[in-house]
Amino acid sequence: MYLKSISLFNYKNFAEANFDFDRKINCFVGKNGIGKTNVLDAIYHLSYGKSYFNPLAVQNIKHGEEFFVIDAEFEKKERIEQIVCSLKKGQKKILKRNGKAYDKFSDHIGFIPLVIISPADRDLIVEGSETRRKFMDSVISQLDSQYLKQLIQYQKVISQRNALLKYFALNHVFENDTLSIYNEQLIIYGKYIFEKRKEFIEQFIPTFNKHHQAITGSEETVQLVYESHLHEKDLLILLQENINKDRALHYTSVGIHKDDLAFEIDNHPIKKFGSQGQQKSYLIALKLAQFEFLKKQSGVKPLLLFDDIFDKLDESRVSKIIEMVNSDTFGQLFISDTHPERTENILKSTNQSYKIFNL
Repeated sequence: MYLKSISLFNYKNFAEANFDFDRKINCFVGKNGIGKTNVLDAIYHLSYGKSYFNPLAVQNIKHGEEFFVIDAEFEKKERIEQIVCSLKKGQKKILKRNGKAYDKFSDHIGFIPLVIISPADRDLIVEGSETRRKFMDSVISQLDSQYLKQLIQYQKVISQRNALLKYFALNHVFENDTLSIYNEQLIIYGKYIFEKRKEFIEQFIPTFNKHHQAITGSEETVQLVYESHLHEKDLLILLQENINKDRALHYTSVGIHKDDLAFEIDNHPIKKFGSQGQQKSYLIALKLAQFEFLKKQSGVKPLLLFDDIFDKLDESRVSKIIEMVNSDTFGQLFISDTHPERTENILKSTNQSYKIFNL
């Protein structure tokens, strides 16, 4: 699979831009703020149906304009696939494949497998548990559409249960039979999601450890620890034990929506005990492991986006990445960098075909 071309209209800082890509390596170079990362984000948009950087969809429309369009052509399994994503202010975003709009964006997830490595990944370390749950969910969902459906249903039921708890509090009533209906649904969806996450982490850890060792060459030990209430007790028991707490808080305090993925180095939280270099290596290893996991499970090499990752990486780590490129581990690669000379030197050392876009 590879991305042949992309056209942007009123997307972020671009009024109109067209790019035809090399099958192997494509690099966007230029000063900060010129739009390098925006091109990568447009590619990400076509995979996930949303921006990696802007949670509000309307923020991706160029200032002063009313809409944006991202129009791209992929080649997958010897077939040409056109993917178009568009948004007009005040309307719903539209995602189309070969001219036909998706009823649900979730039906598209996994069709264009993609991994991005970006400075914004640091949120996985410094932010709350939601960012790490989303990481787990995004990897599993690209491979398992049933998982994504169950996750959507679970989140829907959680919202309904929380609304019911607020209703009870406002009206000074309590109906256990009504609450039990939501509990039963949460138990079904929650158990499925918990088992899938547990299975994923067990399979993922060896790949992650391998990549961390390859990048750092150090004797540091790193851990990914899946934390969940369901390790200790069945969700039914947890919901029953915490009903008074939930009524007081007006929301559901236990369940897989509270899961976390602990990032550790030498058995300590990397957030507190890891240096900036150690944290960066940890995150790059995590994302390269994501790439390999998706490739192995799907049989397709995902698109790989490197957003400004050569900055602050020492030469030994850069050379490790170049080795991986030369070993044909990756498929199509998209890179952004602020240093044209550094970029060209790195690309020349890969012995792969490449194209440089000066923005």
